Amino acid sequence: MDSLFLKHDRLMEITPMKIVRKWAQTINWDARLLSIRGPKGVGKSTMMCQYIKRHYEYMDRQVLYVSCDDSYFSSHSLLELAEQFYLRGGKHLFIDEIHKYDNWSREIKEIYDFYPTLKIVISGSCLLSLMEGDADLSRRCINHDIQGLSFREFLHFYKGIEIPVYPLEEVLTNPAPLIQQMNSLGRPVALFHEYLKYGYYPYYSENEIDYYTAIQQVVNHTIDDELPRICKVDVANTRKVKSLMTMLCASEPFQVDISKMSVQSGLKRDTVVAYLNYMGKAKLLQLLYCDLVNVKRLQKPDKIYIDNPNMLYAWATTPIKIGTVRETFVVNQLSAKHKVEFMKQNGDFFVDSKYTIEVGGEDKHFSQIANIPNSYVLADNIETAIGHKLPIWTLGFLY
Repeated sequence: MDSLFLKHDRLMEITPMKIVRKWAQTINWDARLLSIRGPKGVGKSTMMCQYIKRHYEYMDRQVLYVSCDDSYFSSHSLLELAEQFYLRGGKHLFIDEIHKYDNWSREIKEIYDFYPTLKIVISGSCLLSLMEGDADLSRRCINHDIQGLSFREFLHFYKGIEIPVYPLEEVLTNPAPLIQQMNSLGRPVALFHEYLKYGYYPYYSENEIDYYTAIQQVVNHTIDDELPRICKVDVANTRKVKSLMTMLCASEPFQVDISKMSVQSGLKRDTVVAYLNYMGKAKLLQLLYCDLVNVKRLQKPDKIYIDNPNMLYAWATTPIKIGTVRETFVVNQLSAKHKVEFMKQNGDFFVDSKYTIEVGGEDKHFSQIANIPNSYVLADNIETAIGHKLPIWTLGFLY
């Protein structure tokens, strides 16, 4: 136990405070049981450590951060940890990489039931399910899903440009204040195109090769470790899963042909559909459907995107069309807080069952959706709005 406290202290010493995301302010850290989920690399561990560093004194033994990949758990259980921590006066226990601990849900439930004064924060893969495993924690646990940096956060952390969050409705119906503020502080189009390539993950650096290598490692870790561990994907098929990723990077977003994907990947049709769903939950892909209300379990998606533009650039082996990058950005930013559906005609996306969105370049016309209520064009390479034709970068200020 003492060794865990020593590691905790060292970690607090080296935890950076330069990038502190406002997302952390939306989390109820005082909940009895809190779950933070998200893809690898978006800053879950850092967010937890920053909270501890800001709210507890150095070497305060009422709080403890541990990771389930620590060697301590080769001979000790979570229950043992919780009991010892509680007996020493512990009040706030942070457990990272929870998905790497077998039967974690059952033991977390027991800790929750046996130690009612202990506050527990668990963090892990976005594949983590609170309703599955040996115990249903969904009624006990408050869950938060986080994702990579928005364009707004990229500007704040790396360019020194600070602009507040704008809700979607305000962005669409009254974009002038945001546009005026952004144009007074920098050239949004050039900055936006930089963000599309390098700004989504918090470990952004000036070195393109290192950054893309880090993203490739995230994808490989998710496919090689998390999918087999959590989703029981056959290890022998992980190379084929990667081939699906490469195939999707090389294609324009399309209405899905499962038979073609089955032939090209060497996987059975049902297996392709299952793996696509796993990859969507793992935040490797964004899966869109025409009707979210009536989506059935393991139904094939109507359209597929790589999760975010940075991942698209890092994993692709062939040149990428800018139209694909734009749509990928729009889906990624909207999906953080909103319901996004694919439209087969009269627009690209239907958002929150209210807004029709069309995406394109500066020459994109509004005429094809002009007669549809609450319809908007999000256009690249423009700095100002013209009626319902808005700069695409305005969608990067939603969080």
